[in-house]
Amino acid sequence: MRVGVIGLGFMGTTHIRALKSIAGAELAAVSSRDEKKLAGDLSAIQGNLGGPAERQDFGAVARYREIRELLEDPDVDAVDICLPTDQHAEIAIDALRRGKHVLVEKPMALNEAAANLMIAEAAKHKRVLMVAQVLRFLPAYQALGDILARESTGLMRTAIFRRRCAAPAWSAWLTDPKQSGGGVFDLLIHDVDMCLHLFGVPEAVSATGYEALDSGVDVITATLYYPGGPTAVITGGWHHPKSYPFSMEYTVVADGGTVEYSSLAGAPVCYSADGEREALQLEEKDGYRAEIEYFLDCARRGVRPELCPPEDSARAVAVTRWMLEARTRNGEKIACDR
Repeated sequence: MRVGVIGLGFMGTTHIRALKSIAGAELAAVSSRDEKKLAGDLSAIQGNLGGPAERQDFGAVARYREIRELLEDPDVDAVDICLPTDQHAEIAIDALRRGKHVLVEKPMALNEAAANLMIAEAAKHKRVLMVAQVLRFLPAYQALGDILARESTGLMRTAIFRRRCAAPAWSAWLTDPKQSGGGVFDLLIHDVDMCLHLFGVPEAVSATGYEALDSGVDVITATLYYPGGPTAVITGGWHHPKSYPFSMEYTVVADGGTVEYSSLAGAPVCYSADGEREALQLEEKDGYRAEIEYFLDCARRGVRPELCPPEDSARAVAVTRWMLEARTRNGEKIACDR
């Protein structure tokens, strides 16, 4: 499967590194308007995980300054879109119309209407569309899904998902809500998607928090309300620029025990109702590689990406938007049936 990567920022370089390790996958083309990046010098790129990107050899790769030229390349079977969020829908739809399969970084789009247009175009042109919701492929979160599926675990009663990092001084577009949707939208949509994946669509949401993007602060504490009483709290966001460390965490309380994980503390642990402690065994794999490999397999076979369907990603956009709306109402509960 020959892949074109559009956008050579932090996620684009992360995807390229993963793509090159996948058997049967070929990096066929890249697109950027930055001549230095097109030459393979990605050393200045940074993100909230890992160090600077390394130099890449693009000598055998088609290099395009204009996205349209890459989309017109007949040697490209699929595109991997790693652009600012406000460009996702337009570029994805153009790619689908040109017969390309599409993997697009999260968030899927800035609003659910745009996301649904992407889904409609994929169906119309019989192409695979998937959003890179990487938590579905990270071992620590897959382990949570596995243990919640055990009969002995019982029903989820309450859950907390937390994700925090410094404001992104490495990418100016992320601090512009017209391009990124803002810090909470860009960052915590990971955890919204995981709640949809594990627990389904909530009945309502409420939220409080604070936004001061000029100061690098965009935080929220949101509650998702599920039928019968269970709740899931999603909290975190940007905590000032540069020095604040990245972390992701969850605590899920079910009838049969509590499962807890922090990226700063190691593997997840299940504390069962009978007093036993079980350190969950994690598969050793890279989540980015796993999600791209899964997408390419679906594209190769022309099948729906059931592990990460685009309809879920579109709904995650809607729920995150409702959370942000609820924050402006300072805790007022908002129904999720609109």
